Amino acid sequence: MKEVGVSSTDDLFADIPSKIRLKGDLSLPPPLSEPELVREIGALGRKNADANVYISFLGGGSYDHFVPSAVGHIISRSEFYTSYTPYQPERSQGMLQSIYEYQTMICSLARMDVANASMYDGASAVAEGALLAARATGRERIVVPRSVHPAYRAVLRTYAQGVNLVVVEVDYADDGGTDLDALEKATTEEVAAVVVQHPNFFGCLEDVASIEKIAHQAGALLVTFVDPISLGLLKPPGSYNADIAVGEGQSLGNQMSFGGPYVGFFATKKDQMRRLPGRIVGATTDRGGRRGFVLTLQAREQHIRREKATSNICTNQALNALAAGVYLSLLGKEGIRAVANLCLQKSHYAHEKLSGLRLGSRFSRPFFKEFVLSLPMEPAALNALLLKKGIIGGLDLGRLYPELNGCMLFCITEMRTKGDIDRLTEEVKNIL
Repeated sequence: MKEVGVSSTDDLFADIPSKIRLKGDLSLPPPLSEPELVREIGALGRKNADANVYISFLGGGSYDHFVPSAVGHIISRSEFYTSYTPYQPERSQGMLQSIYEYQTMICSLARMDVANASMYDGASAVAEGALLAARATGRERIVVPRSVHPAYRAVLRTYAQGVNLVVVEVDYADDGGTDLDALEKATTEEVAAVVVQHPNFFGCLEDVASIEKIAHQAGALLVTFVDPISLGLLKPPGSYNADIAVGEGQSLGNQMSFGGPYVGFFATKKDQMRRLPGRIVGATTDRGGRRGFVLTLQAREQHIRREKATSNICTNQALNALAAGVYLSLLGKEGIRAVANLCLQKSHYAHEKLSGLRLGSRFSRPFFKEFVLSLPMEPAALNALLLKKGIIGGLDLGRLYPELNGCMLFCITEMRTKGDIDRLTEEVKNIL
């Protein structure tokens, strides 16, 4: 304090208004020795639920998919686990190649021309997709259905506020898909992008062919958020002429981890390549004809003039992207198809079993992995009783959609067995 010329610690924070400073004693406990701290942390840890004991039917953006043990082994190697941003290509060939392979797999999965490396998560990827569309079209309105994940829409609104874009939300129809009449009315010549989630937040499959036509007739770009596992069965975005494909890569070899860190993926057509946020790793040859990898495009504010940057995304979820790449390489095309098919078949089996009780199907559209049922009791009460039986129930939609009060979103991945689903059905039956 003498060196910096202050007489008290309060002087260090003099420029912070007193009304927002913490008042009073924090009442912190005395410091602990290392053995005491280990016991304390252990006691806290034992309060956590063991995922191997509880059966989860909760989805809504974070999914319990199987992660092969090889994924954790490979990403834990020191050359990957401790590596930093590959600023020096000649020193970072292994990391650059892993990113290049990840980009290639994402392009193959989404059937797009180019993918970047990479986005923070699915929510930021949605927002960056809208920003790219605004840059490409010179327009300032973004149309997004309410069937898109509520958290993703909230992040989109936050990003849009900073660059003076207007976000227009349109409602979903009674069948669980986007209200196409409302979408067409909202998609005027001032709209830069139509953002759609397919399958949507309710698990319903959207009429992407009609949505694509509405968007492009107005001169807007189509931004499609996809579940990468669903692409084992469903048409990829490139096949129905989406301009930008984004998604959440947590399903690809990344654990749920209480909500993060995750990895968003972002792919587009070649004509939008220079507007991509972040960076692109490319392959080249040196003077000796040997294959090498470089940062081909770096349109981010750390590398170029801030006012010329496409985004302030200034880091790379390379370790999470590596996990996705390892996962995809282990499963291959047939493996992804098999996982997707298991999710489809098991979720429909669960829907049939639960619908046989006093649970009504809320939406009529085809669904993948997730579905919505209306309950004859409060969802929170049902979940509390299920938890006592070692079952984590579905998502109470009334917390996010007031008009869906009394409805629950169930998620069934390949991890749930027939016995798990039968047990859920029996416990729900007993509770009702």
